[in-house]
Amino acid sequence: MAVYGVAMSEQWSLTVDCARPRELAAFWCLALGYVPAAPPEGFTTWEAWQTHFKVPEDEWDDGAFIEDPGGVRPGVSFLKVPEPKVVKNRMHFDIHAGGGRHEPFEVRWPRVQAKVDTLVAAGGAVLRVDELDGTPDHVTMVDPEGNEFDVL
Repeated sequence: MAVYGVAMSEQWSLTVDCARPRELAAFWCLALGYVPAAPPEGFTTWEAWQTHFKVPEDEWDDGAFIEDPGGVRPGVSFLKVPEPKVVKNRMHFDIHAGGGRHEPFEVRWPRVQAKVDTLVAAGGAVLRVDELDGTPDHVTMVDPEGNEFDVL
């Protein structure tokens, strides 16, 4: 079986374990410009889908789903788990708010700062500002549940 050179990629999404799925989904909608996911095809509401698949009502708030409104980027799921986050993430989001390092610092950095300010107001927190050759390059933040991410 070849690892590289696969002719077709797989559809995928990202799942984040958390304590409060709906609240974290709302934060990430703001961070990524996503929207709450529509119910699966054939269902008018998520409740109808959950009822159809016999999900107990006391578990209906155990997940939240967001999607790219343009339908291009992967979806993100937030699933309730009983244990808290205890170590640094091995994977994280990079939010490219500045437009890329090819943008002049004077253009890029105010965009990064504006996104950081928005996310702090929404419950995120700044861990540090990382520099490259003495110039701010990106901001490492945490979401309301302590998951690390970068704003570039």
